[in-house]
Amino acid sequence: MRKTRARQKFVLRLPAGRLALGERTLVMGVLNVTPDSFSDGGRFLDPERAAAHALAMERAGADLIDLGGESTRPGSAGVSAEEELARVLPVLERLRGRLRVPVSIDTSKPAVAEAALAAGAQLINDITGLRADPRLAEVARRRRVPLILMHIRGTPRTMQELPPAKNILREVARGLRWSVARALRAGLRRSQLVIDPGIGFGKTAVQNYELIAHLDRLRSLRLPILIGPSRKSFLAKVLDDAAPDDRLLGTAAAVAASILAGAHIVRVHDVAAMAQVARIADAVLDAH
Repeated sequence: MRKTRARQKFVLRLPAGRLALGERTLVMGVLNVTPDSFSDGGRFLDPERAAAHALAMERAGADLIDLGGESTRPGSAGVSAEEELARVLPVLERLRGRLRVPVSIDTSKPAVAEAALAAGAQLINDITGLRADPRLAEVARRRRVPLILMHIRGTPRTMQELPPAKNILREVARGLRWSVARALRAGLRRSQLVIDPGIGFGKTAVQNYELIAHLDRLRSLRLPILIGPSRKSFLAKVLDDAAPDDRLLGTAAAVAASILAGAHIVRVHDVAAMAQVARIADAVLDAH
């Protein structure tokens, strides 16, 4: 086993404060207000129930909440900006003044990001890494908010149909460098950027494990790393095809491995359990 290396430290500046990254792992709770997300689709379509779940995740130890109104599961076709806003804005309205942790808006549409930020969101999470609409970077620059850039092969509709990458580590690093360069050309500062290798988005099961095992190779980009292995199908490949809700321990193992490899933020569904995992993995890092 390779020696665990000290995690790089960063500071993200938000409209309402700052987030220190690297001193301990931050836990981002997933809040999908969609009818068709792969794990929790339909559970939180009701705005009151969604807001209650966000508050429950905060109590369970979430440092951020990632709010999404469009499913990005394999084969999904997407929805209009109007539909996306109809799902996320009522939730943001109910959380205003009640939720103490920052909300990230999970969208690739500038209009959705703009309206969500005006309603209280403080980060943008773009799963396309500015490939769907580079104008998203201009929204982040104008609003002075952090932008999470994820790597994806193809689109949610096509990503499972693509031939496997010949060298996934090289392709992810190259793709993220492209996204970072695009963001910087739009006027964002490096201190506003977070990168995400995009576990599950057009990668084979083996490639997802390879990305986690070699996550520290992304250190060369000198940016904080977010990773989202929670409940994803690559876990089922070694867990006898376990259903998403039965992948808790598999998720815990992937989260721990990701933290030890250098992840700063873990995006998860099961916040209480993964907050404990993060604390133990952090203790191991501290011992080094």
